[in-house]
Amino acid sequence: MHRRTLLALPILALPAIARAQARLPVVASFSILGDMVAKVGGDRIALRVIAGPDADAHGFQPRPSDAAALRDAALVVRNGLGFDGWMDRLVRSAGYRGPVATATDGLTPRMMEAHHHGHAHDHGGAARRQQHSVGPRMVPDPHAWQDLRHGQHYVRAIAAALAAADAAGEATYRRNAEAFTARLATLDAWVRAEIGRVPEARRRVVTSHDAFGYFGAAYGIAFLSPQGVSTEAEPSAAQVARLIRQIRSENITAVFMENMANPATLRRLATEAGVAVGGRLFADALSPPGGQAPDYEAMFRHNVGLLVPAMRGGAA
Repeated sequence: MHRRTLLALPILALPAIARAQARLPVVASFSILGDMVAKVGGDRIALRVIAGPDADAHGFQPRPSDAAALRDAALVVRNGLGFDGWMDRLVRSAGYRGPVATATDGLTPRMMEAHHHGHAHDHGGAARRQQHSVGPRMVPDPHAWQDLRHGQHYVRAIAAALAAADAAGEATYRRNAEAFTARLATLDAWVRAEIGRVPEARRRVVTSHDAFGYFGAAYGIAFLSPQGVSTEAEPSAAQVARLIRQIRSENITAVFMENMANPATLRRLATEAGVAVGGRLFADALSPPGGQAPDYEAMFRHNVGLLVPAMRGGAA
């Protein structure tokens, strides 16, 4: 009896192995998007995130192993709006022929001034590499996830893409998405209440690059930055000097770095303006697991927890 039971164990394990092997292989371009995909997909998917925690997805350089991951994928999810244009090139180089879902499709992007210092940006789904050498122009701001209402749009778009790739899981994806969007709606209300504690005249923040435009528009904060849309851009001396004068004249107390930005310029700016750098915000990437912002919801709580007391001048 004991021997027959032991012999049966591998057979009993087969359904579990089959379920694991049947998980939908999905690739997401960067960590914030990957967290959303993981929350919606749950146990039905096997997820690979290309630009992981603390990685700067603006100028990310994929590896050969990333192309191999795409060849095995049933679905690729990207942000769009020029943020992860390298994903288009990766899709082509990997020979991937499956569906590509763009989380920002259907959103009306805010436009922002691109600051050109001889660097290049990827714009749009065509992933055309354009070299800029003259004056500022208006480009779509790709950081739409910084508005939690847009985050809910991302979640619904992800759920629809997963259901299209795995019809048998549609009910699961819909249920997960509904629970996730409900949490994001609650979080959005909390963010608005917290920001409401700050007098409007104090709602001014300096960050290391212009990644919080949607956050500012949604929650009534003016974000100032010595850099433009890309973390590859280096601000000019005149831009830094102008921002220092503004910090002094408007008594701005909220000055922050970001988790994957070069801190040198911001530290110099803060020193010359006579203010302290208030901490590290998470803009384009999550922290590693166990860090301050291991998921999308924690990222908002962490950022707001730093921003509010800094804007209030240190008041709790």
